[in-house]
Amino acid sequence: MFSLFYGLWKYMFSKTEFHVLILGIDKAGKTTLLEKLKSQFSSIEGLPPDRIVPTVGLNIGRIEVSNSKLVFWDLGGQPGLRTIWEKYYEEAHAVVYVIDAACTSRFEDSKSALEKVLRHEDLQGAPLLILANKQDLPDAVSSEELARYLDLKKLDERVYMFEAVSGYDGMGIKESVEWLVEVMERSKRTEMLRARVGAAPASA
Repeated sequence: MFSLFYGLWKYMFSKTEFHVLILGIDKAGKTTLLEKLKSQFSSIEGLPPDRIVPTVGLNIGRIEVSNSKLVFWDLGGQPGLRTIWEKYYEEAHAVVYVIDAACTSRFEDSKSALEKVLRHEDLQGAPLLILANKQDLPDAVSSEELARYLDLKKLDERVYMFEAVSGYDGMGIKESVEWLVEVMERSKRTEMLRARVGAAPASA
């Protein structure tokens, strides 16, 4: 009887944990974005932008949003580091793909890296949030312009959204994360990952 009540309590009050990949080519502003995100959703102040160095390997950030815990894996985007991205795909509930919206000369590189990510079978069905970052800069294109350039109409059964954000001043970050939590909670990808670790409800 105790185990039944404990199981019910755990189900009602424990927070669901989601793993989210933050990907994008180098200098897209991924780590600056993660630091701002941490400061917006917790009492911990993130690193100031002038103290952030390029990521070699992995940065991890944790936040809580309503009844969910989010663990962000921020991976380095230099060409030589992109090969390690796929080691993290299998456990990811969703992907945040960051693009420097003020650097149109690198859009083609960002697009080809993103297409490679989306073709990988280990990310099948993972919701995708594409962030047009650096909106604080005067040359930044809008999320609509970026969407037209990337032309992702070919995505089958994948929930995705474009959002204009600034990792520098925080514009659009809260709305982006709230959307991400909402779609992950009802995603088939989440169901599949739960079933894989044996967390699916046992049948009577």
